[in-house]
Amino acid sequence: MAKNTVKQDEDLQRHSKLEITTRLLGYLKPYKFKATWIVLLMIFVMICGILNPYLLKIAIDNNITNGDIKGLLIIGVILLILNILAAIATRIRIISMSSITNNILINIREELYTHIQKLSFSFFDNRPVGKILARVIGDVNALQELFTNSITSFIPELLSLVCVTIMMFFLNFKLALASIIILPILFISMFAVETISRKRWDAYRKKRSNLNAFTHEDFAGIKVVQAFANEDHTSKTFDKLIKDLMGTFVKTVRLNDLFWPLVELSWGVGTIVVFLVGVRLINDGSITVGTLIAFTMYIGMFWRPIMNISNFYNTLISNFSAAERIFDILDIEPEIVNIKDAVKMPKIKGNVEFKNVTFSYEEGNPVLNDISFKVSPGENIALVGATGAGKTTITSLLSRFYDTEIGEVLIDGRNIKKVDLESLRSQMGIMLQDTFLFSATIKENIRYGKLDATDEEVIAAAKAVNAHDFIMNMEKGYDTEVNERGSRLSLGQRQLISFARAMLANPRILILDEATSNIDTFTEKLVQQGIKKLLRGRTSFVIAHRLSTIRDCDRIMVIDDGMIKESGTHEELLSQRGIYFNLYMSQYKFLNEGA
Repeated sequence: MAKNTVKQDEDLQRHSKLEITTRLLGYLKPYKFKATWIVLLMIFVMICGILNPYLLKIAIDNNITNGDIKGLLIIGVILLILNILAAIATRIRIISMSSITNNILINIREELYTHIQKLSFSFFDNRPVGKILARVIGDVNALQELFTNSITSFIPELLSLVCVTIMMFFLNFKLALASIIILPILFISMFAVETISRKRWDAYRKKRSNLNAFTHEDFAGIKVVQAFANEDHTSKTFDKLIKDLMGTFVKTVRLNDLFWPLVELSWGVGTIVVFLVGVRLINDGSITVGTLIAFTMYIGMFWRPIMNISNFYNTLISNFSAAERIFDILDIEPEIVNIKDAVKMPKIKGNVEFKNVTFSYEEGNPVLNDISFKVSPGENIALVGATGAGKTTITSLLSRFYDTEIGEVLIDGRNIKKVDLESLRSQMGIMLQDTFLFSATIKENIRYGKLDATDEEVIAAAKAVNAHDFIMNMEKGYDTEVNERGSRLSLGQRQLISFARAMLANPRILILDEATSNIDTFTEKLVQQGIKKLLRGRTSFVIAHRLSTIRDCDRIMVIDDGMIKESGTHEELLSQRGIYFNLYMSQYKFLNEGA
């Protein structure tokens, strides 16, 4: 059962803020030296900014009061040099930080993509493709601002806040105390807003994922939509998903917008308190006018970092859900993995054995029940039976797309659970009914079976399965673009290209799962000779409902209710007058009636 559909919100495992923050910061480790250099530049810029008010205080209290023009000019030159150097350091910092951020996003995206490729079929069976794409693209992109602000905003602003606070207390303890008296109320208010905001951002990203999944599914099935004239229906569904997305976004942004009024209100109240206390202290003779002016500048420098830190905190909260969605997938362990001491599979000879194999996709509902059989090297085995009988499951276990619950699958006497996955699958070829072609040329699609194959090898493989003639009749021959999923080609032509791809790969074990079902009778005659060449010298498993295509197989196994009910050659099974006989006669009668 699917974990979620295109219209259903995803269930995510919740992570603590500390855990998410720690994992995100972990991506900065490879760039710690460059980040340290950036922090040093920011500290320099911060020191320059902090010195401005203090030098101004000296200029007012000492140079202007005493008429020291020379001293005033010296301070002016110092201020000019400091601010020019600060501007240069800021420019270098921005360029360096952009480089780090982009590299981190590339690393996260590659890690996520690589991890998803290793996940088992059950992961893809339970999720719409659009929702997976939303994690790889949209959620990773959402982290860009977070990483940029973490170094360019949070760290320098925090340092600046600490230094400004120290300078304020250095100038006057009472004024400094008056400046921060409002902070506890601000922090409590922001925490309350954050608690609700994170839930709303999580809801927003789920709705966006739903929209992405529906759009991907709708366009992938556009031929069906147009064939049944259901454009209005899908448009209404799309509009509803858009409104759901917009509704959650507006609710979230409205709450997030409270951050700014809270900070600005606190800033204003804090400034008023400082002025009231400052005027009283001037009247008492406790401070000078220069001190109050310098302190007024420090008030701005005190609250501006708080404003920027609040902005970073706001960004952090809004992107926590994106990070959580990424980590949700990264925390999924592949069901099929190499064991610790997995060995490389040597060149496969072709012995296959199933020993008392039982398997189920859902607990308590076995698809295979105590299956046992042996296959010799080079033997061609046909699997027949009703839909859902377990034929494809047998080949999936052989390819180790799933692991057996009970029993063993052996190739050349080796338990396939104990061999390296890549070394196993690289020696196997699988062709399915729904042939998948990439958005590339015909040549590139055939070469996918052997990436280092020469053009001559590609052409030879195509000729072997009788695909060469129709390819050469295409506008650009082997360099013809086939479009996504091979939409420019007929079903039969796609199958012929898949045969050529398998021929080029030269697998030791070959699996044909309804691979000829989409080929018309004329095309089938052309490809039969190619199939014979393909099967020659290698162990093969052929699944077919069209029984005429498997008459020449060495052995036919009839699968029914998860068990092998009959096994033998075509003639032997017909003579038994059992399940296979009834299937064959039913098709023969149907064809005669059709004729």
